[in-house]
Amino acid sequence: MDSCNCVEPQWPVDDLLMRYQYISDFFIALAYFSIPLELIYFVKKSSIFPYRWVLVQFGAFIVLCGATHFINLWTYTAHSRAVAVVLTVAKIFTAVVSCATALMLVHIIPDLLSVKTRELFLKNKAAELDREMGLIRTQEETGRHVRMLTHEIRSTLDKNTILKTTLVELGKTLALEECNLWMPTREGQDLQLSHTLRQSDTGPVTVPIHHTTIKQVFSSNRAVVISPNSPVCISRLRQGKYTIGDVVAVRVPLLHWKNFHSGDWPDMGKRPFALLVLMLPSDSARRWHVYELELVEVVADQVAVALSHAAILEESMEARDLLMEQNVQLDNARREAETAICARNDFLAVMNHEMRTPMHAIIALSSLLQETELTPEQRYMVDTVLKSSNLLATLINDVLDLSRLEDGSLELDMNTFKLPQVLKDVVNLVKPITSLKKLQVLLNLSPEIPEFVVGDEKRLMQTALNVVGNAVKFTKEGSISIKVCLERPDYPMDPLMLEFHPVQGEHHRYIRVEVRDTGVGLNPQDIPKLFNKFLQADSTTTRNYGGTGLGLAICKRFVNLMDGHIWVESEGFGKGTLVTFIVKLGLPEKINELDRHMTTGVQPSHQRTDFSGVRILVTDDNGVNRMVTRGLLMRLGCEVTVVSSGRECLQAISQPGQFFKVLLLDVCMPEMDGYEVAIRIQEKFARHERPLLVALTANTDRATRERCLSLGMDRVILKPISLEKMRVVLTELLDAPPR
Repeated sequence: MDSCNCVEPQWPVDDLLMRYQYISDFFIALAYFSIPLELIYFVKKSSIFPYRWVLVQFGAFIVLCGATHFINLWTYTAHSRAVAVVLTVAKIFTAVVSCATALMLVHIIPDLLSVKTRELFLKNKAAELDREMGLIRTQEETGRHVRMLTHEIRSTLDKNTILKTTLVELGKTLALEECNLWMPTREGQDLQLSHTLRQSDTGPVTVPIHHTTIKQVFSSNRAVVISPNSPVCISRLRQGKYTIGDVVAVRVPLLHWKNFHSGDWPDMGKRPFALLVLMLPSDSARRWHVYELELVEVVADQVAVALSHAAILEESMEARDLLMEQNVQLDNARREAETAICARNDFLAVMNHEMRTPMHAIIALSSLLQETELTPEQRYMVDTVLKSSNLLATLINDVLDLSRLEDGSLELDMNTFKLPQVLKDVVNLVKPITSLKKLQVLLNLSPEIPEFVVGDEKRLMQTALNVVGNAVKFTKEGSISIKVCLERPDYPMDPLMLEFHPVQGEHHRYIRVEVRDTGVGLNPQDIPKLFNKFLQADSTTTRNYGGTGLGLAICKRFVNLMDGHIWVESEGFGKGTLVTFIVKLGLPEKINELDRHMTTGVQPSHQRTDFSGVRILVTDDNGVNRMVTRGLLMRLGCEVTVVSSGRECLQAISQPGQFFKVLLLDVCMPEMDGYEVAIRIQEKFARHERPLLVALTANTDRATRERCLSLGMDRVILKPISLEKMRVVLTELLDAPPR
């Protein structure tokens, strides 16, 4: 009995344990349903193990399940309470682990679904990347071909070479059966076959540009697949039994620099096109791929650019050749003009000298005749000869002045002079004629005009004298008024020259001179003709009043040189004329007594009439000039010696006991001219020992005068010379302050 009492009695199964077992078996069963899902997840994730804790949890669950079933082996027979407790504890742990594993499904299943979505997305992306890579490889291949073709096409700027190279390179790159290029004809109504890849002689083949296929291709900027039966598909296989493969055509723009305008592109509707036709081989199942069409389009554009460059180069070469030809013509014209100008200047110089020589004799001898006792008829004839000679000398001066004005060689001789005196001298010069015609001349000098001004006294006087002389010439009765004042903004201006706005300055003044007459007047339509050289407003003027038509033309150029303007106004025939000119004159900085003396000059009342004892040496190569000049000087009482050359002049001066007060030198002499004689005299004699040097010249240009004065000459006398002019020059020369 005691031994039996040592064995622990089996623990009876009560309700509580049964309840726990029941609950545990339920959760175990539920957990087993999750095993297939977890196995799938494990298999999917086994390569990267994103959730290692799931694997640990699953291992614990399997171990606990196995342990539970292993312990449950002892429950089929009589077992002790310890076995029941252990089994219960094992089932409880198994239930806990299985529940935890089951609860993980809430997180695992959505994750599994997102992984599937990402996997599908990645597959699609991978496929898209494969396509893009293929496209990139295709584009790279196309780009390589394009670069190769572009290099070949642009390796030359000859149009035929460009087109032939294009066909050859396209044929090699795309393995073409044939490639044709159609160019528009000159009329632009047809396309003509100009280049082929395989055929050498096709003869002249044209297709109307309004053909349906051509219009279809020209209306698109892309490569267009056309029918192999189109008339633009010219191939050698048309004579055989085979047909042509797929055909593609693309337009090629033909750009020229003439199509471009400033700030604008060529009009697409007016731009001509060529047609490029490409044919695949007929013995293959090839079809045109997209990248091949893109290659054709790019090549067509490159050919267009290369052709435009070639056309621009060709046209620029033609323009350059034309420009060079024009430059040669212009250079020849310039040379001819320079030669003509030189010939004209030489002619004028010769004619000036040659004409003034007889004029000098005529005027000098006429002035000498006036000093003799003459009958009234003889005096009238001598006066007429002298007036005609002076008129001819004035005409010669006008022609020479005009020629120098036109070639720009005439310059103003700027000096200080008395402005009122110049205008008074003009009135004094025309008084004899006005007195004869019984005309009243009124000179109105405004008190505001400056007394001393800086300008070209000779040109101003010539302009005023010409304008006043015209007024006197064309006025038979009535009066002539001369008004001189400062220019003001409110004074009327030339309606045809409104842009001329003179403004008074600190160092200059604009002087306005108005000459109004009551003469024959002018037709307003004829006024523009007045300033044309050798042309007068009315052809009857020359017959009735004379003149050459040079006066106002020269005056206008003189006024322009003085930064002024001249114009004429008239209301019609018989209503008189108003001539207005404005000139710009400078203001001297300071006026001293010497300036006043020089500008005043020697008045006729102070001129010497007796030059007895004055020894003068005349040097001139022309016998007539020597005789005439000698006669003028002897008439004034001078002791005159004449020589015919510069060497004789130097010999005469160098003779002992010979002292000449004045030396008259003709500057234009053969062998040794007057310039060289003056230089040698300056070198041989001191200034107070040498005679007074006076240059005789027929040249009226400023350069001759300046050269004479720069060589130390004391005066310059312009031929022809009258007796009165010689008297004035000698008076000024001998009465000048000591040197």
